[in-house]
Amino acid sequence: MSLFNALDISATGLSAQRIRMNLIAENLANINTVNTPQGGPYRRKDAIFVSLDTIQPFSHFLKLFKGKAIQPGWSGTAKGVKVANVIEDNKPAKMIYQPQHPNANAQGYVAMPNIDIVSEMVNMISAARAYEANITVLSAAKSMMQKALEIGG
Repeated sequence: MSLFNALDISATGLSAQRIRMNLIAENLANINTVNTPQGGPYRRKDAIFVSLDTIQPFSHFLKLFKGKAIQPGWSGTAKGVKVANVIEDNKPAKMIYQPQHPNANAQGYVAMPNIDIVSEMVNMISAARAYEANITVLSAAKSMMQKALEIGG
């Protein structure tokens, strides 16, 4: 496994965590949205991650510069992750008693989004830590490449 594989894998992790963070931000932004174009309250969204067997290698992009791969003979396969799907949480809406609200039903309850702010904050911290870990891998791989170049010079 080459250091480029580490770059490839970390890049997929960064991309997946960015999508996850965007969904968390969307969930938090819509925590009080009771009307959506589909009707009813906003429904919490979540990303489903899947493992990748092969990804587009980082060296593929470097080939554009000189017409050759950085490491001849490298198979170009690496593991990684991607967002396979974005799903809506099918938990029921929270029913809050607010008889004065324009969207209240006959009993005075308003259907609110099925978002738990504590869970979203925990998910946000988890996504941020995973993103940071992938940045650390990229930095370590870069440092190792620089040290390897110093040996040759």
